[in-house]
Amino acid sequence: MQTITADQALREANTPVESPNPRRWRVLAVASIAQYLAILDLLAVTVAFPTLQSAFGNATVSAVSWVLNAYTIVMAALLVPAGRLADDTSRKRGFLAGIALFGLASIACGLAPNLAALIAARVVQAIAAAILIPTGLGLVLPSFAKREHPTVMGIWTAIAAAGASSGPVLGGLLLQAGWRWIFFLNVPFTVAAFLFGLRVLPDIRQHADRRLDMLGAALILGATAAFTTAFVQASDWGYTGAATLACLLAAILLTALFAAHVRRHPNPVVSPVVLRHRMFRIATLGVFCYYLAFAAMILEATIFLTEYWHYSILRASLAVTPVPLSCLVLSPFSGRFVNRFGARLSAALGGATIAAGSGWWALTAGTTTDYFAMFLPGAVLAGASTALLQPPLFGASALLSADQLSLASGTLMMARQTSSALGVAILTAIIGRTAHPDLSDFRLGWLYMVAVGALATVAGIAYRPGHPRDHRA
Repeated sequence: MQTITADQALREANTPVESPNPRRWRVLAVASIAQYLAILDLLAVTVAFPTLQSAFGNATVSAVSWVLNAYTIVMAALLVPAGRLADDTSRKRGFLAGIALFGLASIACGLAPNLAALIAARVVQAIAAAILIPTGLGLVLPSFAKREHPTVMGIWTAIAAAGASSGPVLGGLLLQAGWRWIFFLNVPFTVAAFLFGLRVLPDIRQHADRRLDMLGAALILGATAAFTTAFVQASDWGYTGAATLACLLAAILLTALFAAHVRRHPNPVVSPVVLRHRMFRIATLGVFCYYLAFAAMILEATIFLTEYWHYSILRASLAVTPVPLSCLVLSPFSGRFVNRFGARLSAALGGATIAAGSGWWALTAGTTTDYFAMFLPGAVLAGASTALLQPPLFGASALLSADQLSLASGTLMMARQTSSALGVAILTAIIGRTAHPDLSDFRLGWLYMVAVGALATVAGIAYRPGHPRDHRA
């Protein structure tokens, strides 16, 4: 296979290509499979919480939540270092190694004899996912002409949204065969992606001489884990308990150390250079606030349906289907909406829509148990919010120079993963105060989502990528 140098890749990404890679759509298909699986496994386990509690000796919700949190936190911390390592060696080899490791880790998850082994296997799975997502995008974009990049990014973000939204649905369906099949399902797809990838993926290398910022990744990992632990364990340790306060103090200290570290490292895991771009900084904040709500919303919807309305896992999974369906139906039109009404309006409406959906649930819960009157409108709004917000804000990476594309994309994805972990942790603290949450707990959770959805709306209003004067620091 022909090797593409860094200069050639950048020229391909920045100039119209008369003869683009004839296999470019196959490259996109292979990378999309990996992206979908990596995001799907982020939230597919949410519906399995009650089942995992029973399977592992009546484990607590806070203990089981680490099956989700361990994956999210590790993936967030390693996205940029893993992508850079692949850039400096071979993106194709990095992708193939990542998809193989993801498949093996999925088998280990499915065979886990206890909760500790499952969490450990999820950590390995997260490492593989952290390799797959940035290398996949790094293989896709140079294969397409620049004029095709908006279309490609629209497809890429729609697949990510579909993976996140359909996770609970597929997870619930697979639970009918047993929770282990949530992980075994990945295996045939990883094998297919590996074999197909061997044939169609280009071998892109940058040969850059850069230091990997593993210390920065460790600081992010530690800070996020400490914050998450404080929220998840607060109900057991006490909200003002010594252990809870110690975790919060450690999180604040690690965050401060990370902020000081990135100013000194030549190639930090999150570069101040990209964050100095005002519009990119606003987009990152918008993504962060949105996923504080979205990840919590998916989990609370499942718990509400199973524990408060007493739906079966299968019925609850089918009940949340309007979330991915509305996202999939609307995503193909998101590009047209942005082109006609602007990225600013689309992003702002995305934040407002998830706030409205959560607000609807908070207002109507307890007044009726009619699914179509109470739950369905909020689910449709939640799916629509993803189709509206993701394309314009994730497209902010295109505002930066071509040599910062991978770093910018990794930073946005890191914001998504970190906030997802924190959102789940905060929700666990809200509704995990008792063994069986009541309506007031659920309503408080939805009001939390309204608040952070409103913050995402404010970020959307401030996002004006078409105004060069707003690109200053």
